Amino acid sequence: MGNNKLDIASRVRQAALLEGDFVLSSGKRSRFYVDKYRFSTEPGLLRELARELAARIPEGVEKLAGVELGAVPLVVATALEANLPYVIVRKSAKDYGTGRKVEGDLRQGEQVVLIEDVVTTGAQSLAAARNLIEAGARVVKVVAVLDRREAPSEKLEEFSFETLLKIGDLGVSTTI
Repeated sequence: MGNNKLDIASRVRQAALLEGDFVLSSGKRSRFYVDKYRFSTEPGLLRELARELAARIPEGVEKLAGVELGAVPLVVATALEANLPYVIVRKSAKDYGTGRKVEGDLRQGEQVVLIEDVVTTGAQSLAAARNLIEAGARVVKVVAVLDRREAPSEKLEEFSFETLLKIGDLGVSTTI
């Protein structure tokens, strides 16, 4: 990704980095927040992120997946770039309609890459990957736009994990 990484980091920072007092999904407080909706709703940046995400899809992958709601624009754009179908992973099954945790056509044994937006602890990514496995998929990789974890955790170790950017690439330190 080289110079393109610096360009993407700069664009993500400009579009989505907010400073203030925020509570993260982990429950921790932070002096900054990366608003994924700001980078995933800007067409030019979304297109570039989709190109970079698609470049990280291993050979033989049959389907992409994204977690509702935040990763849906990313998985749609990446699916279009890679010409692969996708499914949407719900955080919890609805009590009406099909009642499924995975929406779309997912076949038993399909090789899937899970597309993520911002990984704060890895817990949501892990839950989504396990829902895909429970639905019959083989999760071969998790690819995220941004890893804001302070330190890698064992949560994602059972899957191949790759990220386009780490929080330090945005010029932010997670230490107080």
